[in-house]
Amino acid sequence: MNAKTENYQLDSELTLRDRAQSPLTVRAIALSLTKQDDQLIECRLTLIVNPELYNHIDTDALFNLKPEVRGSFCAGKFQPELDIKIEISLKPDSLPHLVERAADVNEAANYILNLSQEQPDHPLLYTENWLGLSVKQQQESGETGYSTFWAYINPSALANGETSSEEIGDAIANFFKEWTEANLSEMTQNATNDILEGIVDFFQEMADVTIDAIAGVATSSGQIFEEMVNFFKEDEWPFYQIKGQPVLQMAFQGENGKWTCYAKVREKQEQFVFYSVCPVNAPENKRMAIAEFITRANSGTIVGNFELDFADGEIRYKTSIDVEGDRLSSALIKQMVYANVTMMDEYLPGIMSVIYSDVSPADAIAQIEE
Repeated sequence: MNAKTENYQLDSELTLRDRAQSPLTVRAIALSLTKQDDQLIECRLTLIVNPELYNHIDTDALFNLKPEVRGSFCAGKFQPELDIKIEISLKPDSLPHLVERAADVNEAANYILNLSQEQPDHPLLYTENWLGLSVKQQQESGETGYSTFWAYINPSALANGETSSEEIGDAIANFFKEWTEANLSEMTQNATNDILEGIVDFFQEMADVTIDAIAGVATSSGQIFEEMVNFFKEDEWPFYQIKGQPVLQMAFQGENGKWTCYAKVREKQEQFVFYSVCPVNAPENKRMAIAEFITRANSGTIVGNFELDFADGEIRYKTSIDVEGDRLSSALIKQMVYANVTMMDEYLPGIMSVIYSDVSPADAIAQIEE
């Protein structure tokens, strides 16, 4: 099977959305579509950003540029006054949104640019739905920068089960070869484990997509899923379903910020789960303080709880219900959803103050709960 790639040159401003749903204006210079047997398997964008904007992307690991999947700099560090080129690839579960609207690369480019102007909350514009492939800077002495693990393997082929274990092994080996050649003197067991965990997490995510896709209609046509979809339609929440999964993604605007939410059904277990994902991740040096903060916040909480992922610092609020032997109603969903977003909105200023203002967890909680 031969893959065919179409390229389209751009020179346009494109406004994307970061985790906080804040605008991220970049310059798009190229778009490419790769098809195999007339099926779209990859969409890539090449962006130009200034050093200040890259610092934001780097700090918050936007475009899934997590430390554990980054390769090492090939030649020197970035210079503070020069622009930086970033190549990104659309995540597999977001490709159907593009397929429905774009027959060729020209239409795809115009569609994405129009979304930026007319539908700024569209999922195709969320940085979390794109994978960073490479980050480069052209200097007088030559090009420097790094590639990520996603540049060594096609995530779409992986999600569709088209990548063999041998190809996956080769991708990991090539990635580690480059990484260790640049970091041999400072290679540590912890660093190796972090990289492997990041790669395994992505493989697990892709495996979940594949398994759910195989399950097909049975996964997403159960009574609980239908009830969930009906609620968000009736309550006028803009959302989209993650391909092959009984999961809806949406944004919520509270009084203290805007963030991404996920509504998930576990039909077999007869459970409904709703998450509010904090718009910022806790940096490594703040994770113990945030852990204390959410422990204090959870104390006495009746409906739901805060969670912290120590691996990447993601903070979320979860509400859930088990309806085994009963049925899920819109009234129950509404209770779970609004209790959830209310708690995230109430405690979001405290999270921010602990991360950015060196306020102690105890003081932050006291300011909220008083």
